[in-house]
Amino acid sequence: MPDILVDRSHMAPSILPADVPELSDDECLACLARAVEAHDSARLDEVAALIGRLAVTIE
Repeated sequence: MPDILVDRSHMAPSILPADVPELSDDECLACLARAVEAHDSARLDEVAALIGRLAVTIE
């Protein structure tokens, strides 16, 4: 069986959610706090994305 060459020079895709803008951790927490405080169910996607962005940072 021949060896398989793998090009590892390409960057792996980001695991950060694409729909969350570049924010510092503090800015992200502030946005999350405002979204949760609003008690608006229309913002659940935003809340989930912000939590996901913070979870990636913690890992």
